[in-house]
Amino acid sequence: MKNVLKFAVFLISLSLTAQSRNPGTVSGKVIDGQFEEPVPYASVVARSGKDGKIITGGTTSEDGSFEIKGLPEGEIDIEIQYIGYKTHRQAITISPAAPGHRMDTVVLEENIAELEGVDVVAERSTIEQKTDRKIINVGKDLTTTGATASEIMNNIPSVNVDQDGNLALRGNQNVRVMVDGKLSNVPVAQLLKQIPSTSIKKIELITNPSAKYNPEGMSGIINIVLHKNANIGLNGNINLGLTKAENAKFNSSVDLNYRHGKINVYGSYGNNIGKYSNNGRLSRSGENMEQQLSFDSNHKSHLYKAGLDFYLNDRNTISVFTNQNTFDGKEDGASNIIYFDDEGRNFRQSIFSDDSNHSQQYNFDYKLDFAREGHNIELEVDHNRFSADGMMDNTFSGPSDVPDYIDNTETKRQQTTANLDYVNPLSEKSNLELGAEARLFETNLDFNSTGMSFSPDGDLVPTPSTKFDYNMDIYSAYATFGQNFGKWSYQVGARIENVEVRADTNTVRAFTDRYTQVYPSAFVTYSPSEKNQYQVSFSRRVDRPGIGQVNPIRKWSTPLISQFGNESLSPQFTNSIEANYTRRIKEGSITAGVFYRRIEDEINQTIYADPLDRNRLILTYDNFENNASYGVELSGNYKPLKWWNFNTSFDLFTQTQKGYLDMEYAEIENTSYNFRLNNNFTVTKALTLSLFGFYRGRNKSLQFDAKPMYFVNTGARYAFADGKGSISLNINDIFNTMRFGFDSDRPIRQSGRFTWESNSVYLGLSYRFGSGKNRQVQRKNRDDNTKEGGGIM
Repeated sequence: MKNVLKFAVFLISLSLTAQSRNPGTVSGKVIDGQFEEPVPYASVVARSGKDGKIITGGTTSEDGSFEIKGLPEGEIDIEIQYIGYKTHRQAITISPAAPGHRMDTVVLEENIAELEGVDVVAERSTIEQKTDRKIINVGKDLTTTGATASEIMNNIPSVNVDQDGNLALRGNQNVRVMVDGKLSNVPVAQLLKQIPSTSIKKIELITNPSAKYNPEGMSGIINIVLHKNANIGLNGNINLGLTKAENAKFNSSVDLNYRHGKINVYGSYGNNIGKYSNNGRLSRSGENMEQQLSFDSNHKSHLYKAGLDFYLNDRNTISVFTNQNTFDGKEDGASNIIYFDDEGRNFRQSIFSDDSNHSQQYNFDYKLDFAREGHNIELEVDHNRFSADGMMDNTFSGPSDVPDYIDNTETKRQQTTANLDYVNPLSEKSNLELGAEARLFETNLDFNSTGMSFSPDGDLVPTPSTKFDYNMDIYSAYATFGQNFGKWSYQVGARIENVEVRADTNTVRAFTDRYTQVYPSAFVTYSPSEKNQYQVSFSRRVDRPGIGQVNPIRKWSTPLISQFGNESLSPQFTNSIEANYTRRIKEGSITAGVFYRRIEDEINQTIYADPLDRNRLILTYDNFENNASYGVELSGNYKPLKWWNFNTSFDLFTQTQKGYLDMEYAEIENTSYNFRLNNNFTVTKALTLSLFGFYRGRNKSLQFDAKPMYFVNTGARYAFADGKGSISLNINDIFNTMRFGFDSDRPIRQSGRFTWESNSVYLGLSYRFGSGKNRQVQRKNRDDNTKEGGGIM
């Protein structure tokens, strides 16, 4: 202990001696030239007047003032820098007669060129390969091909969107979708239609997430990063869009942000209002029978967000925000069953549904930055509530004794997540991250019906009312460690989770499940030069059954098929390894990758004949045997001419699926591929044109053999008001070729075809305003853990 005290006294005396040798100080105040307001957190650097080497430095406080101590005698160059402003430089002299120097008030001038680059949409999209993700920086070329996030997703490498808005990554729908690092409990298909394409800054494909992320989603995570409003003065964006297909659709959004002093206030509103038509046809050649499906819907959704950032000082920040989403959807549908050889058996089912839901998200975040850059600790608490009421009225006509009935379902769901994260850059070459998290989920479903159902004895009896309670508690902790060694870098980590699941109904047996799992991750990167990068990564992930997959209550029903969940589903686990290579060239870049996934107890849709009526089918979910998939991906962007650039991507994957269909063992090998080509043409500085083509090859599953699908989009974009405004005109699926068709031999030989309003014309207007000086609060990326079950496709 005495030695420790002696050493501490020595360090203190050494510090005092150094300060006595360098007694010089410089102080002053920094303000904004336009608003004449203090500029907090501006960087102040003191350099030697002889060789320009940095001596010391600091930052301005909340009132814009600063004081730099420990300056040696002689000529000193002072530099003051802040994003969005021109650098201020001033020379001072420190002498024994005048060791202290008080600068006049420093007035920073806007750097127009830099401001325009802070958050302005790039001319063309680019692709970056980072340690644990592929980043697509969305340029004007992608924003001209769709009105909403849902419409431009097919432009992203390895991503597909079906006609219902369900996303798939590398051919699998077990993927998490986040917006700015978070996923609200709004259904994904509904949420994506809320986000204007012009609001998207970049899209991150995290196919092998590190242990820091929740291990949900076999295929990984898709994170949509939106443009951020600047925070000095008032700033905002306005977007308006009109789509005309068979029906008209309207979407709009407004984002506002105001920053003054220690307070940053922001809010946004977005809506999507429109009518939609979908049609389908299912044929059974052996019975010379056809089922014709048609659905017309009217959807209205509104999304609100409001938040506040409070900068206590330059190290402590408190942030709160809330998201509120309301949805109202009405749908008229019909299912006509036609027997071409016996018209007397023809049957019709009319369906009217009325669904409404309200989701609420409340978020609190506190972040403490320590003295060393990058060293921080952050606490976040997120609470979500979701309530929905659904009614489905079914009427029948034809030779059947099935009575008309009405199904009513009430859903209430809440989830609370609390996580604590600690980041410590141990040195310039190493970094340590630690964290702990608790996630609590509770879902209550109440189902009532006026209809009839078959009893186990085959008799028609009143459909019983059913309550379904589903709860899941997850407690986890993680650690990651990374280091850089010249051209080499690595990161290793592990996450441990303890999970308890409780499911219960008043008519179906209770189900519980408890398990503890460790999810490791590892990344190795080699960069022999600035133009070349190689990477290999590994992760283990889990897919816990979603609410829609475990809910045993009837979701929908027609005379030929009904859908139910399976409350006893077990989670599936995936081990994934992939390797990527990125080559940067003068006018673009090329990325190539291969991946392999081993899936345990895969969750998939299954279809079997109703044991009480072999002409009826039951669509549900089950755990299948272990299987594997592997594939390759190629993507790139290139500018061969000054007026022409393009993005292109190709991905191919092969998978083996094994399982049982209608009590019969089945095994299939599936190889599928996708190709995308997006051309962009610069006519003038203000006018750009785009031409996009997409082709998806044949795709097999245990139930369906999906036919190829392709389409071509074209668009134009005109910028005005010095780039602050733009008008977009797009024609999607110009040849009206977008169709989903399939054949099936199991359990009944049938074929099908579904169409929707893919051929459409979109007209959009976007305008941004404000000072444009940006200092946005940085928050961690987090994902949510409750997913909806997929539909029939």
